[in-house]
Amino acid sequence: MNKLHGITLLALAGLGALAGAARAEDEPGVTPYRPSVSSPAQLPLPGQLEFELGGLNSKQDDTRRASLPYTFKLAFNEQWGVLLGGEAYVSARDESGARANGVGDTTVVLKRAFLVDSATAFGLELGAKLATAKDTIGSGRRDYSVNGIFSRDLGNVHMDANLNLTRLGDYEADSGRTQTGLSTSFSVPVSEQWGLTGELSGTRRRGADSTAQVLVAATYSPTKRLAIDFGVARGLTSASPDWSVFSGFVVPLARLW
Repeated sequence: MNKLHGITLLALAGLGALAGAARAEDEPGVTPYRPSVSSPAQLPLPGQLEFELGGLNSKQDDTRRASLPYTFKLAFNEQWGVLLGGEAYVSARDESGARANGVGDTTVVLKRAFLVDSATAFGLELGAKLATAKDTIGSGRRDYSVNGIFSRDLGNVHMDANLNLTRLGDYEADSGRTQTGLSTSFSVPVSEQWGLTGELSGTRRRGADSTAQVLVAATYSPTKRLAIDFGVARGLTSASPDWSVFSGFVVPLARLW
């Protein structure tokens, strides 16, 4: 009952924010971080609490995983902000057919943006993944990460490139503990309300198989305070999910100052 209650609260918060977004087109817009793996260097509007919620369904061989990823974003000013995210609910099935359900892990991130000009920015994220999921869903250990970001507008095309290092809490004895991740996404508007995003991303770790995937997504923004996305990702290595489908939205929840 508590799990369903948590999902219901998230859904109600999202619906309320959607209604608010539709009524306030003259207010400042949102800064979406989804649907790509890459994060932009830029922060949301200072003082505006933003909320992202989505659905993700993936398949790898005979395993299945469905989840509700969420993120709360708040910038203190143009340079500093915090992110709180995770998975509101996870339903997973392993190769034997056994199922596991519950709340996923939680991630806390401190973000610093370095704004060069209106078209160029660098970013730095320091994150910690808290083991709030049970072992059948998460790793059961904390992870720590640092992510370097370069964002640039190339005409109408916006690029976000990320290079990150993650110190894993759970890893095989004969493998490396530090995982390197690299991703680059390109977003382009195709009309006043529609946009397209393409991304290539992957991870590498000593003694473990590398992952890689290509992602394609469309975004729809009926107002500047609401962004809706949907897309698909395809794995390029045997260690990557065969495919993933996803959809979600980004809205402001409140103006705190």
